[in-house]
Amino acid sequence: MKNKVNKKIVLHSCCAICSGYPVSFLKDAGYQVVVYFYNPNIFPLEEYQKRLNAQRKLCKAFGVELFEETYSPQEFYEAAKGYENEPEKGARCDKCFELRLRKTAEFAKNRGINTFTTSIVISPHKNFSKLASIGQKIASEYGLIFEAIDFKKKDGFLKTNQISRDLELYRQNYCGCEFSIPKK
Repeated sequence: MKNKVNKKIVLHSCCAICSGYPVSFLKDAGYQVVVYFYNPNIFPLEEYQKRLNAQRKLCKAFGVELFEETYSPQEFYEAAKGYENEPEKGARCDKCFELRLRKTAEFAKNRGINTFTTSIVISPHKNFSKLASIGQKIASEYGLIFEAIDFKKKDGFLKTNQISRDLELYRQNYCGCEFSIPKK
């Protein structure tokens, strides 16, 4: 990735923990970062609020713009319909990624920003190649660029966790949707 001084990029954020290092990385690369928080998959509403508040705190600390999309869980349930019993990392997750990245592309396009990416890829539980493929497919549909950056590389996951500890951010224990809540 070449230095992109003052070029805007939309970073879809799944949560503050996962977006800490990506925000830092993109800023260091010269991007003007716009964080887009669209996560209709997060359940329940109280969990969504905790994650959104942590995202606000992170964006304030890094001095980046945050756009909070309206919480609309029905959009997730519609996308996941028929896939409710899929295992974690299965087809339901792919539908969720596609929903959130498509909405991110629409957001970027509507604001005249031609590049987007996602913080989801920093998780060691997510498949970078699969997410990059989904992002690039959607980007081509919208005439945009999906910046496929594997934020896990060069200790990105460790760095993002350190940022979240330093900022005392809320730390969740499941991906987000009700189907991923650990069974007791």
